[in-house]
Amino acid sequence: MNNSPVLTIDGPSGSGKGTIAQMLAREFGWHYLDSGAIYRVLAYATLKHNIDLSEEANIVKMAEQLELRFQLEDTGLKVLLEGEEVSEHIRSEKAGNAASKVAVIPAVRTALLQRQRDFCQPPGLVTDGRDMGTVVFPDAQFKVFLTASAEERALRRHKQLKEKGIESNLSGLIKEISERDKRDSEREVAPLKAAKDALILDSTQLGISTVYEKVRAFCT
Repeated sequence: MNNSPVLTIDGPSGSGKGTIAQMLAREFGWHYLDSGAIYRVLAYATLKHNIDLSEEANIVKMAEQLELRFQLEDTGLKVLLEGEEVSEHIRSEKAGNAASKVAVIPAVRTALLQRQRDFCQPPGLVTDGRDMGTVVFPDAQFKVFLTASAEERALRRHKQLKEKGIESNLSGLIKEISERDKRDSEREVAPLKAAKDALILDSTQLGISTVYEKVRAFCT
């Protein structure tokens, strides 16, 4: 890693960390890393190249050579794998299930650790995830841990799905989010937790603009 500044925004799913991170990356003119997308891209790459999920050595090799780029545009985040846009493909249920399987392979996490650190380039990097400030960039100049109640995050997800015309059960979403929080927080490798020197923000009662201004003020 070089001496370029890094802002890490960690937190559980639905806390708004991705939205805030992209807004700040645009304003600062810094690079952006969606760490969660990396595992989805790797999973999609294994499917694309017909690599079985039991072939750990080949998956690790793929992780080491992954040709991945993120492009922040006015319309959103564009994810490129080997020059091909895969933004929608990696959000499929198939890719998501595969991602959860490759993410538990220790050698894969080790390989992707360096790939994530390689995103740190001048003039700076904004990254979001679950272990950015604790594992990937422990020396980051700015660390934020963004959270919200499971009920609020479920409401946000329910609204997103409704806007897309997708039916969902709110109580089911609350249960799923709570269970995922438990898994993420209790896993042995890189558990979800706030770095000791992170600014902790609870966005349950806060709008996006308020959270954005608080994080922006913390970094300037």
